[in-house]
Amino acid sequence: MLRASGCLLRTSVAPAAALAAALFSSLARCSLLEPRDLVASSLSPYFGTKTRYEDVNPLLLSGPEAPWRDPELLEGSCTPVQLVALIRHGTRYPTAKQIRKLRQLHGLLQARGSRDGGAGSTGSRDLGAALADWPLWYADWMDGQLVEKGRQDMRQLALRLASLFPALFSRENYGRLRLITSSKHRCMDSSAAFLQGLWQHYHPGLPPPDVADMEFGPPTVNDKLMRFFDHCEKFLTEVEKNATALYHVEAFKTGPEMQNILKKVAATLQVPVNDLNADLLQVAFFTCSFDLAIKGVKSPWCDVFDIDDAKVLEYLNDLKQYWKRGYGYTINSRSSCTLFQDIFRHLDKAVEQKQRSQPISSPVILQFGHAETLLPLLSLMGYFKDKEPLTAYNYKEQMHRKFRSGLIVPYASNLIFVLYHCENAKTPKEQFRVQMLLNEKVLPLAYSQETVSFYEDLRNHYKDILQSCQTSEECELARANSTSDEL
Repeated sequence: MLRASGCLLRTSVAPAAALAAALFSSLARCSLLEPRDLVASSLSPYFGTKTRYEDVNPLLLSGPEAPWRDPELLEGSCTPVQLVALIRHGTRYPTAKQIRKLRQLHGLLQARGSRDGGAGSTGSRDLGAALADWPLWYADWMDGQLVEKGRQDMRQLALRLASLFPALFSRENYGRLRLITSSKHRCMDSSAAFLQGLWQHYHPGLPPPDVADMEFGPPTVNDKLMRFFDHCEKFLTEVEKNATALYHVEAFKTGPEMQNILKKVAATLQVPVNDLNADLLQVAFFTCSFDLAIKGVKSPWCDVFDIDDAKVLEYLNDLKQYWKRGYGYTINSRSSCTLFQDIFRHLDKAVEQKQRSQPISSPVILQFGHAETLLPLLSLMGYFKDKEPLTAYNYKEQMHRKFRSGLIVPYASNLIFVLYHCENAKTPKEQFRVQMLLNEKVLPLAYSQETVSFYEDLRNHYKDILQSCQTSEECELARANSTSDEL
């Protein structure tokens, strides 16, 4: 028996594809209350990977289904012939681990309240008492599942992309869509919601059927592409399971910036400072983000921190992403070579088919993964790299860093490759051009800062990765003892 975003799904032990089909057929029958009107929080820009998509794209707050066209997008004689998108799942619940830590903190506040009757030193009800009474509605079964707001993220993204690229998402291309997903329910549910958004686009006003009943079957589950990090022995040994790999994260937790917040929060909540630690502070901060993202509520947890605190806590989160998924270790990004090469295989095939005047077999390829799928890939491509590494000791120097995970991979974040065929090309090379979009905005090329590239030039720039990066070799552990290669 499985829970999917608030619903019980009865499943038997079955292969991944059968399980996917069973889950998808049940999804449309599951529903949660729609979140309330979204509210803003001054802390919103600092939630890192727990950031709402609309906080990165504020225009969506007024019209989440209205297409917004980046003026840098090609048009005129250049026609899009293929779109390859890598999409992070939508808004999700906290993980069971985060929920357990929140219960620990909540218990600490309730114990304090029972000692002093819930009154602060002045005799008035204080923030600690308010938090002790604030409903703790998170349950273990939620464990990172997609929420209704996350489905909404996906349906609205589908509507915007279909409106932005009508020729690619045309009704006649519907049967040629290719969907690939991670095996995690939040990704499978996201791909289902995306398909339901496309149904709305094609059949406005008609409620979407179960995904299993659509003419397009359930997406293909492929963890070797979407969760490549789980299949890379070198990454698992040297980073994931290495107690010292996140040295800078642990050092920052006990550094002066975090210690100042610990003392301040202990005084605010009137609990012994020794009862608090950096992990409990971070879970309190993320609870503010979850309440905001899931329910559209600014809870008292947000009142625990000010903007200066939020910047420090954002840096703690970014340190973890940097050392575990970004530039901290070379294997973080090199483990994504298989996914990078797969994207270019699709693009190569489309170019070849167009050159032969054949129809493009897969005009739209949609791949649903995680923040941990996108960050290594963007690092492999050279994006958001700071001159100096992020460390436990250069917080102030990194205040204006490029590597801010909340701006790069919020919920529902997406990296899109658009291949164009241009009619007015003077040479064969000029016929095919490519643009990349990150979160629906044109992403300048890392090596030239141009907003468009001839496809051949883009391929040549990444020639080493396309030709020389073999995942089997990159992920193989060295025979002799060695340490991770720190940049």
